[in-house]
Amino acid sequence: MRNDNKAIKLLMVDDEVGFAEVLRKRLSRRGILVETAYRGEDAVRMLREKEFDVAVLDLKLEGMDGIEILKVFKMLAPELPVLMLTGHGCEKAAAESIRLGVAEYLSKPVDFELLLEKVRQVCIRRESVHEKD
Repeated sequence: MRNDNKAIKLLMVDDEVGFAEVLRKRLSRRGILVETAYRGEDAVRMLREKEFDVAVLDLKLEGMDGIEILKVFKMLAPELPVLMLTGHGCEKAAAESIRLGVAEYLSKPVDFELLLEKVRQVCIRRESVHEKD
């Protein structure tokens, strides 16, 4: 369980390397520990090996898409909050993501301050649920 003195550990999954790197650097400057995966298979392996407080997941990826990855994430770490990003607004994918338990569904290009706020919110929500248990 994360407390206020520990940095948020975030798993960023996006096949747009430049986009993912810019977000990683900006989030890192805000004290968030970011690990990046550019393929779904790598993201699943990383989630099996380490604990994360939150994941940011692109919907459209080569190989496994965001919905497939979300399903695996929810099996491996059901309490992990996942924020879904997409540059391809699709109501069907949004509805499926929400049904599968995505915490937030955001469109690209995402406003950085909004993303940062949502990351912090889902971590605070997760902490408050753990405190009640």
